[in-house]
Amino acid sequence: MSIDMGKPSAAGRAPGTEDPPDTGVRTPADGDRHRLTALQGLAALSLDAMASVAYGPESIVLVLAAAGAHGLGFTLPVTLAIAALLAVLVASYRQVIAAFPDGGGSYAVARRHLGRRTSLVAAASLILDYVLNVAVSVTAGVAALTSAFPELYGERVWICLGVLLLVTAVNLRGVVESAKAFLVPTAVFVGSILAMVVAGLFRSGPVSTASAAGHATALGEGATTVGALLLLKAFAAGCSALTGVEAVANAVPSFRAPAARRAQRTEVALGALLGVMLIGLSVLIGRFHLQPVEGVTVLAQLADASFGHNAAFYVVQFATMVLLALAANTSFGGLPVLMSLLARDNHLPHVFALKADRQVHRHGVVWLALVSALLLVFSGGDTNTLVPLFAIGVFVGFTICQLGMVRHWYGERPRGWRAKAALNGFGALLTGVSALVVTATKFTEGAWLIVVALPLLVLGFGRVHRAYAEIGERLELGRIPQAPRRSRSLVVVPVSGLSRLTSQALTAARSLGDEVLAVTVTHPSPEDREAAEALRRDWELWKPGVELIELAPQTRSLGRPLSAYVRKLAQTHQDAQVTVLIPETEPARLWQRLLQNQRGSVVAHAVRRDTDAVICRLRFRVTAEAR
Repeated sequence: MSIDMGKPSAAGRAPGTEDPPDTGVRTPADGDRHRLTALQGLAALSLDAMASVAYGPESIVLVLAAAGAHGLGFTLPVTLAIAALLAVLVASYRQVIAAFPDGGGSYAVARRHLGRRTSLVAAASLILDYVLNVAVSVTAGVAALTSAFPELYGERVWICLGVLLLVTAVNLRGVVESAKAFLVPTAVFVGSILAMVVAGLFRSGPVSTASAAGHATALGEGATTVGALLLLKAFAAGCSALTGVEAVANAVPSFRAPAARRAQRTEVALGALLGVMLIGLSVLIGRFHLQPVEGVTVLAQLADASFGHNAAFYVVQFATMVLLALAANTSFGGLPVLMSLLARDNHLPHVFALKADRQVHRHGVVWLALVSALLLVFSGGDTNTLVPLFAIGVFVGFTICQLGMVRHWYGERPRGWRAKAALNGFGALLTGVSALVVTATKFTEGAWLIVVALPLLVLGFGRVHRAYAEIGERLELGRIPQAPRRSRSLVVVPVSGLSRLTSQALTAARSLGDEVLAVTVTHPSPEDREAAEALRRDWELWKPGVELIELAPQTRSLGRPLSAYVRKLAQTHQDAQVTVLIPETEPARLWQRLLQNQRGSVVAHAVRRDTDAVICRLRFRVTAEAR
């Protein structure tokens, strides 16, 4: 078994991750059946953006409520401004998909047009956003569940971990399987929200206010004016509804061919649905003169006002709960692809670039699940602990991506490039201002963690890159190496007794090397000396043609005496290649491995740590047929 940790190949890929040769023949086995259609992509990658409908309008209302009823009148104008920004982002990411069909979103754009350091800032911001999205989505969904069933509140952390485990398991089976699993919840949620908007537009007043009855209002009193700063804060808060818009551009390789065209359709469909829902909900907020109340979401009040307190109300609540819990799937679709690109650029361990049979970046999925689980435990399953950290990363990514696209248009200068560059520049200005406002207003509420974590991630990327560069220099990657030559081979076989395993190990060793040495470690206790004498007598009677060497350390150590002997052997035979062949049994059943003494692992660890010898581990399979 070999581990290649060198630089990427000429194609920009890490060694060991190259695609198989293109034979020109496409079959389902090539993996296309494990990729997404446009509709499946909408289900698999839009859950974050769709679920933000549940808290985006509420964020706007809560900020404007500080100015009283007069402030709530600005809900629709602020939402329209956010919808305009959404249109800019969709148009921008549609161009990103066409220009960067290998995925990566803002990271890929920045890498090409803004330099390596800026691209790493974009990648770090996206990683933070994706990880926090999982934690926020799961806790928000479980919060909806515990609101309906208060007796579960004390178990919310375990419920969060259970939901996370379920979503992780689905994604480990492949992105297509996860898309199929989430098609129905997405359709039910979008359909119920659109039906609620249509029903509300035909109401002259709220049908019911039962959900808000008895709850204290969060409306401010005595305010008569709405300042620019308040509107800016409301805009920045409402922009949390835009999280997830970038996910499609990050995961373009997950789509079926033609991948870029399918991803573009998915991006446009996502933007259209999200914009219609946000504007529709804001119109209903003004139509019903809704006021925020403690303990009841804005979406619940709107469902109550549009449908009444009946079965349709509970359908909306249940659909919202399910979609919020499953919105984490956006991160599982986008982050592993981004991590694979970082790995191929030598900024993350190369293992993140590997794919499993179902086109799954399994190591990225597992890593995301583990870090998210830690956040869930740290927050105690409380959404409010995590939300202040949520939107900063995605705004940084938005801004960097659009600045990169401005440079892209300026460099390429296609027809109409000035208008496209102006559109991206305007979007960069809006998202940049939003990032600054959110950071400033949420700094003491936990946003300082993101301010600290972002540069630490960038420094970590740089350290990994330097490590790969040093390894590549030592391996002389990119240069023509010396011609291979044959050297004398010494094979050392650790033994502790005579058995069929010993015979097979010596047979294998004699086929590998010019000289074979059997080595046994004898400890100073009386029982060990008796066992050593018995082994010596049996060895002389057996006469395998291999010398038995006894090591007698003063301690009970096993690995260190063997590694010291191998090191001394290498020094005295500098022209020879020393190999240590470690014989081990492999039981027929998994539980029987608990019965092993792990001597082979101890020896292998010591030899690997202290010497440059080649290590071979000979597995003797113990089966029912073995005699």
